[in-house]
Amino acid sequence: MENWTQTLGTGELLGIAAAAIALILVMIIKFRIHALITLVFVSLITALVTGLPTSEIVGGVLVKNFGNTLGGVALLVGLGAMLGRLVETSGGAQSLANALIKLFGEKRAPFALGIASLLFGFPMFFDAGLIVMLPIVFATARRMKANVLAYALPAIGAFSVMHVFLPPHPGAIAASELYQANVGQVLILGLPVAFLTWLISGYFWGLKADKLFPVPVPDLVSGGQMDNDQPQAPAGAGTVVTILLIPMVLIFMNTGLHMATSAGWIAKDAAWVPLLRMIGNTPIALLISVLIAMYVLGTKRGLKGSALEKTLESTLGPVCSVILITGAGGMFGGVLRASGIGKALADTMGEIGIPVLLGCFLVALVLRIAQGSATVALMTAAGLMAPAVAAAGYNEWQLAGVVLATAAGSVCASHVNDSGFWLVGRLLNMDVPTTLKTWTVNQTLIAIFGFIFSALAVMMLG
Repeated sequence: MENWTQTLGTGELLGIAAAAIALILVMIIKFRIHALITLVFVSLITALVTGLPTSEIVGGVLVKNFGNTLGGVALLVGLGAMLGRLVETSGGAQSLANALIKLFGEKRAPFALGIASLLFGFPMFFDAGLIVMLPIVFATARRMKANVLAYALPAIGAFSVMHVFLPPHPGAIAASELYQANVGQVLILGLPVAFLTWLISGYFWGLKADKLFPVPVPDLVSGGQMDNDQPQAPAGAGTVVTILLIPMVLIFMNTGLHMATSAGWIAKDAAWVPLLRMIGNTPIALLISVLIAMYVLGTKRGLKGSALEKTLESTLGPVCSVILITGAGGMFGGVLRASGIGKALADTMGEIGIPVLLGCFLVALVLRIAQGSATVALMTAAGLMAPAVAAAGYNEWQLAGVVLATAAGSVCASHVNDSGFWLVGRLLNMDVPTTLKTWTVNQTLIAIFGFIFSALAVMMLG
C-alpha cells in the first residue's frame, strides 16, 4: 500500500462513496440482507472499484480494520452486557426505582423513574433496560391512577440517551475507536450531555406528551410475567448504585491521571501511575466491576456454579451480532480511508463551507432515517467522516464532543424501519400515529438537543 497512489479524481471518489452508501441502504432496507454481510460485501466492492491493490485488499485493509475495530469494542460490549445482566437478574432495578420514588415522592415519580433508568442505562442495552423497567413504570402509574406516558417516556428516553451517547454501548465505543477519541473523555463529557438531553427530550417532553396524548396503562400479560420473575429478596438499591459507580470511578481515575501527567502535575515516570492507569482502562475497569458483581449480586445471593455461568453466558448471544456488525463498520471505514474517499470528502466539505461537526451529524442523521439502525448509522457515519475529523485538528476533548455529535444524528426520527419504534409502540399499546407523535418526537428531540450540547462543548473546549 505504501507505493500505491490513487489516480481517481475527487468527483469519481465521491460518486463511489455515494453509490456504496446507497448500496448498503438498498441491501438492508429492500432486500433485508443482514448488516454484517452487507457491510463486508460493500467494503469489498468499494475496495475493488476504487482500485486498491487486490493483493492487499483482504489482509491489508478488510481483515486488518475489522480486527482493529473489534480489539477496541468486543471486550467492552461483552463485559458491559454481563454487568447489566447481573444487575437485572438480581432485582436491583426494581429496588433502586422504588428507593428513588420513596426519596423524591410519588408526585415526582416520573423524575425518579428517569433517574433510575439513567443509572441502569450505563451497563444495560436499550431493549433489556426497557423490559426491566416497564413493569415498574406500569405499576407506578397504576398506583397513581394516571396515564402512562408521563412515567414511561422519562424512563424509555433515559435508556435511549445512555445507549446512544455513552460507553460501554457499542455505537459510542465504535465511534470513539474510529475517531481516535479517548473513551474516558467521551464518558466524562457524555454524562452531562446525556443528562441535559434527557431532561428536555425525556422528562419534560414526557410530561407534555402525557397531556397531549393520554395513553392508558397497558394491561400486558408480559408485564405481569416480568414482575413475577423478580427475586424474592432483590439486591438493595445502595448495593446496585455502588457497583454501577465502580467502573465510572476507575475510568475517571484513568482519564484524570492522563490529564495530570500531561499537564505536569504528576511526574510521568512515577511508578504507580502506569499501574493505576491500567486498572482504570475501560476493559479492566469493567472486568473488575463484573467480578465484584458476580460475587455481590450472584454468589453472595445464592447464585453459584453453573447457574451463575449460564446467567453470564446468556448475555453473549444477543451482543455477538452487534459486535460483528461493529467490526464490519470499522472495515468499511478502513476502505474509505485507504482508498482516499475520506480525504476527498473532507476537502469537498471544506470547499462548500459545511463544518466538519455539522457534517458528522447530518451524515449520521440521513443514514438513521434511511435504514433505521442507530448503531449502523453511527458506525457508518464515523467511518465515513473519520478522515475529515482527523484533518480538522480537534484536540482530545473536542474529539469526544465529535463522537457525541455524531451519536446525536444517529438517533433522529425513529420510524417504521426501526425495531425500537415497534418495540416501544407494542409495549405501550400505542397505534402507529400515536407512536410517531410521542416516541419519534422523543428521538428527534434527543438528536437536536444532543447536537446542540455537543457542539457547545466542542466550541468551549477549543
